[in-house]
Amino acid sequence: MSKTYIVEGMSCGGCASSVEQAIKAVAQQASVDVKLEGGLVTVSGVEDDAMVQQAVEDAGFTYAGVAQ
Repeated sequence: MSKTYIVEGMSCGGCASSVEQAIKAVAQQASVDVKLEGGLVTVSGVEDDAMVQQAVEDAGFTYAGVAQ
């Protein structure tokens, strides 16, 4: 199962890489796909939204919830 999250503050490939690495640090099995346009991060293999939120915030970005 995958979910897409809204992450604010990403503006470059380095930002995308930071978010991806932060999520994988807390969930090694996760598959992470970052789309800078729209600030969307799709994560597969993680059921815990709070874990994703904490990883995003620890990486220095703003977690804005689950995309509809």
